[in-house]
Amino acid sequence: MSRPAVLKALWGAAALLLVAGCSSGGGGGGGAPSGTAPATASATASAPAAAPTATRDGRVTVAGTLTEGLVSPWGLARLPDGDLLVSSRDERTVTRIDGRSGAKTSLGEVPGVVQGGEGGLLGLAVRDDWVYAYLTAAFDNRIVRMRYGGGEGDRLGAPDPVLTGIPKGFVHNGGRIAFGPDGMLYAGTGETGRTGLAQDRSSLGGKILRMTPEGRPAPGNPFPDSVVYSYGHRNVQGIAWDDAGRLWAAEFGQDTWDELNLVRPGRNYGWPTVEGRAGRAGFVDPVAQWKTSEASPSGIAYARGAIWMAGLRGERLWRIALSGTERSGEPEAFLRGAYGRLRTVLAGGDGRLWLVTSETDQRGTPEAGDDRILRLEVN
Repeated sequence: MSRPAVLKALWGAAALLLVAGCSSGGGGGGGAPSGTAPATASATASAPAAAPTATRDGRVTVAGTLTEGLVSPWGLARLPDGDLLVSSRDERTVTRIDGRSGAKTSLGEVPGVVQGGEGGLLGLAVRDDWVYAYLTAAFDNRIVRMRYGGGEGDRLGAPDPVLTGIPKGFVHNGGRIAFGPDGMLYAGTGETGRTGLAQDRSSLGGKILRMTPEGRPAPGNPFPDSVVYSYGHRNVQGIAWDDAGRLWAAEFGQDTWDELNLVRPGRNYGWPTVEGRAGRAGFVDPVAQWKTSEASPSGIAYARGAIWMAGLRGERLWRIALSGTERSGEPEAFLRGAYGRLRTVLAGGDGRLWLVTSETDQRGTPEAGDDRILRLEVN
């Protein structure tokens, strides 16, 4: 079924109110990486468009489109005032999105980003007056941070390295970063197609990393003087914590099984020796697994007692209800094909989610309005 046909079916099943979600125009050019901080970036906000009608798909209500016309959106982070920051993987830019109107303000291009394949400007995180970014540079993947006051007219400062030396490749660069409830910075990395890196604890590839905000090994890490928190991963792009503070991670499989894992310090999650559930001593089995055609998971978020997982190839939003350290029942799928490839999902509290589509990432089939940030309400 085509995306317009799927959307028509969703609209036909809905009987909800108009909401105040707004759309804004696209924009942003590419160009070579800049050698200086984007101090002269334009701060002109685009005008929002008319509000759409809410639609419902079971447990998920699409309350509207917050903004549209984004190019290769990847990372998403929330500012203290409720506005959002979104990164463009291919254009190497950061854009501020007004959390109410959806109006877009360019904060400029991040210097030093080298886009290619699955690399570029990837995950974002915000802490205090810093914006953290996971990016692909000339010789590695790295995490940097940039000063940002967040006021009207403020700009991103020059990027300061936080952690360097993460292996880079044309594929499997990982890229998701987030601050945990312990105040430490976590990052999901990929093995860049060199499968042996996942089992090599001296490498930062194919790992989940845990560090202080300054990039040093976090207190309590399982391996001495190391930022490595867990290993044996293929390509981690989704990390989130539940109400009990447990870390969950979504991981791309190769040809057979994508995974959702409950991550514990120092554990080995199997790649490349095993993919999916194997029941082998020394390896941790996933809590849930999917055929790669049904998921190809990227971002995840926790809300209403469940993990919500965005699927790229699967083009659907998965719900995995949790009961302690296990799932409760079978995973449920929503928005099947309605918006194409889904890249990032971020929790906004009170059952609200933001969902980022990914049709302009060179693997999708863009249609009018792509890419967009959707406003969801879940139960």
